Order: sequence, then C-alpha cells, then structure tokens
Amino acid sequence: MILKDFIKLIAEIVNNIHDMINAAAYQTLGLNVTDKDLHFWIMGIIGMGVFVFVYLLSKWLSKRPFGITALSFLYTLTFMFVLVFGIEIQQALTNRGNMEFIDAIVGLWGFVAMFLIYIGFILAFLIIRGIFKRDKNENVDL
Repeated sequence: MILKDFIKLIAEIVNNIHDMINAAAYQTLGLNVTDKDLHFWIMGIIGMGVFVFVYLLSKWLSKRPFGITALSFLYTLTFMFVLVFGIEIQQALTNRGNMEFIDAIVGLWGFVAMFLIYIGFILAFLIIRGIFKRDKNENVDL
C-alpha cells in the first residue's frame, strides 16, 4: 500500500501546484486559463528545460571515455523507471499482483545489479586485453 500512498501524495502535491499556478495566472496576469492551456505551457516549459539539461549532459558525456555507455545507461534507467512504475500502477488498476513501492525498487536494483555484472565483464576484458598488448609489445625485437 505504500506505493498507492506515495502516488496519492504526489498527486496531491501536483494538484496543489496546479491550483496555485492557475490562481497566479489569473490574479497576476488576469488570464483565465483552461486546464489544457495550463498543461500546454507548463509541460512545454518543463519539457524544454529537461531537454536543455539532457542535451548539455549528453554533449559533455559523449566527449568522455565510456560516455556513450553512460548515456545508454541513463536512457535505459529512465526507461526502466517508467516501466516498473507503469507495471505497478497497472497492477493496482487491474488488481493483479500487489502494488508496492518496494517491488519497483527491487526491479530497478535487478537492472543495476545486472549492469554492474556487465561492467565487470567489460573491465575484465579490458584488463586481459591490456596484459596481452603489453606482452606483445615487450616481445618486439628492434
């Protein structure tokens, strides 16, 4: 039940922010905005802010060693967040399984654990390759 309570809390916070923005738009600017108008502008502004942040982070990361791996991890992690919470919400709506926050967290930890195993394999490969390259270079006669 903790995830349901968490979602209700987030929904209450979002609804309060929604009402405050709507009231501020009316009181400050004299605008009587509809819910669709509010969604258009607020989501547009949030989306562009996130886009600029992600763009700058991606540009910076792509110039780093393993930057594309880091970008792939961040994208996949974002996808996994949406997926695990979508599954938990679906379970609540259909009453199939238990909607629990811990299930989502455990699912995300499963991805992180498997990614760390992947990183371990890559590091082992790079270390072994480095050893063989060093041995090959030491055996070269001039």
